[in-house]
Amino acid sequence: MPETISVFLAPSVAVLLLLFYINLRVASPVLAIPIRWLRWILFALFMAQTNAQMALIDRPFWVVTMVVFLLWFLLESAFNWLKVSAISLSPMPLFPRYVVNTGGDEWPTQKRLLRMRDWLRNHHFAHVHALKAELGGGIWLRTSVYQNQDNTLRLHVLFVPQENGAITVCYSLATLTAGARRYVTDNLYIPFGGFYPESWYVQRTPWSRSLPGLVARHQVRLKNSGEAVLTWTISPIDDINQQQQHMEMINTEMGYLLPNAEREEFGKITAEGRFRIWKEAWLLDYLGIASRYS
Repeated sequence: MPETISVFLAPSVAVLLLLFYINLRVASPVLAIPIRWLRWILFALFMAQTNAQMALIDRPFWVVTMVVFLLWFLLESAFNWLKVSAISLSPMPLFPRYVVNTGGDEWPTQKRLLRMRDWLRNHHFAHVHALKAELGGGIWLRTSVYQNQDNTLRLHVLFVPQENGAITVCYSLATLTAGARRYVTDNLYIPFGGFYPESWYVQRTPWSRSLPGLVARHQVRLKNSGEAVLTWTISPIDDINQQQQHMEMINTEMGYLLPNAEREEFGKITAEGRFRIWKEAWLLDYLGIASRYS
């Protein structure tokens, strides 16, 4: 077994490095999933192979592999929990306030993103607003807002900055109906763990990175709802800031966030809320599954 694994490890590590290099440029949440699995498995096999060669522990190869595999799970779980706790204690807002982006840096000049903007123009989506929200430490989340021809579908194109300077693009589509419901279809991959208003019908599909596919999915949802759709009358910046404020209020009432008076001492997120984020982070990182919403 160890000899067979030795032949397998070298090309597998080369594949991992290649995938990692590619994802440094494209910042794809979908590509990041097999990278994480491959890194996890290879680490366990490498440590078991090292143990077999050096005879450190007198246990079968597969036993050492499974022990290291589980140890990785425990260590990453602890690290993720610390990250969630750090976010809770940090001044970073969970529901940041948006402002108009007048800096002229709204749309990145990468070819793949420029092609996506051309698609929007070709399918008669009109640009209505450029917004941004500060996440903390001088990091800004930039959002470009579009609407279709009859102003019934509002599209938020979010440019999520990465630590290595790459940009991940996400889409969020929203439509209001005559039944006072808000249908939202997005492909955000960031764990939320909180609660939405009862009138929101949210479907999150992190695996779907195609804008045309996401638009088609949203239109099917509206058709199946059987409800008449309304035109958007409120401006994007007023709507998003009102919704951010409403979301913070609801999540405080539901026990996801602590009351403002307790946040300086205990942080923003309750213990139950931190667990929900931790669990969803695992599901998103390794399975690409977001929490199910109505």
